[in-house]
Amino acid sequence: MRVALYPGTFDPITLGHTDIIRRAAALVDKLVIGVAINRDKGPMFSLEERVAMIEAECEQLSDETGTQIVAHPFENLLIDCAHDVGAQIIVRGLRAVADFEYEFQMVGMNRALDDSVETVFLMADAKRQAIASKLVKEIARLGGDVSKFVPELVNEALIARTRK
Repeated sequence: MRVALYPGTFDPITLGHTDIIRRAAALVDKLVIGVAINRDKGPMFSLEERVAMIEAECEQLSDETGTQIVAHPFENLLIDCAHDVGAQIIVRGLRAVADFEYEFQMVGMNRALDDSVETVFLMADAKRQAIASKLVKEIARLGGDVSKFVPELVNEALIARTRK
């Protein structure tokens, strides 16, 4: 069974993320969405809320692709999370050259820790390259419309959170 891990904070999950999830699911038998517990980033949504949003979005994607897609919170090293979930592959999405520079360093470190886990990069769809969770949250906080950047459920959650 080919198992891949797609890690991130997903605060919140965007249409860019779901594009990568859909395309990664076509390559593996099981796709684990690793939801990072990153207290330093000060997430807008709790871990439980982020996992629930991912599960809601991935249920339909799993049905569409026929691939098992599950959410898995983690706070340890990425390579250790890969071991925990039985992943042989780490999936990373790239939007721009700046992403590549960071990811290049991460791959080197992960390979030094365990060279049996391969990293695969998927380029963001051209329509989704500008989408970043950080920017989506900022637009939502300032009262802007983010419906073209996030799934409907996430848009509703952003509106509820930012209108308080």
